[in-house]
Amino acid sequence: MRDILDAVASGDLSPAAAEAQLAGYATTEAGRFDAARETRRGIPEAILAEGKTPDEVASMALAALETTGRALITRADDDHVTAVTDDVPADATVDRDERARTLVIRAPDFEPPDIDARVAVVTAGTSDAAVGGEAAVLARAVGATVERIDDVGVAHLGRIVDHLDTLRAADVVVVAAGREGALPTVVAGLIDTPVIGVPVSTGYGHGGDGEAAILGMLQSCTVLSVVNVDAGFTAGAQAGLVARAVASAREE
Repeated sequence: MRDILDAVASGDLSPAAAEAQLAGYATTEAGRFDAARETRRGIPEAILAEGKTPDEVASMALAALETTGRALITRADDDHVTAVTDDVPADATVDRDERARTLVIRAPDFEPPDIDARVAVVTAGTSDAAVGGEAAVLARAVGATVERIDDVGVAHLGRIVDHLDTLRAADVVVVAAGREGALPTVVAGLIDTPVIGVPVSTGYGHGGDGEAAILGMLQSCTVLSVVNVDAGFTAGAQAGLVARAVASAREE
């Protein structure tokens, strides 16, 4: 503890970084940032922008950069992005996925993780790409190599069959689908890789809000795991944990 206090006194360590080392989190005006989550849980803490003001998101992003070297923001709109990019240091790297509504910011000295594992992220249609994109961002944040396979819904089964080699080479597969949510079941029936289904709130009329998709996936006659409607973050994080376990096994 004395070393941390000396570092703060000398200016080599900020109070937020010191708090993160001592308590595992950093306190901001917008809340507490869980700086130790990646060490404790294997996946980085993310900042959910939805429901927060732009200034609150910017405050937490700065705390994330200061304590972990990286800020991962989900469900960000244009106002959130503007506030964050205006506040972060000019030498930070900013990667925005506008469709997925994610923002990843890295400090110049941040070394991203790199693990020996592959995650395939599959979407049934272009309308499902935002949720699939969120899952892909999380899997990459863990350090996995991510392969995207888009617009391969069951209306034409030949589209997914064309990608069987890529699917079979993956260590875990995330499949996002709306409407009746059939694609994860089809994919899981073709490969021996773990499949995580993500129901998406796309479709028409009754059940078109993701209800039909999640019920179809839960009733799948092939074995797969299912997350909540539009929960790309959860699916990507779960895929990342599987990928980490696979990579760890390969190292042994």
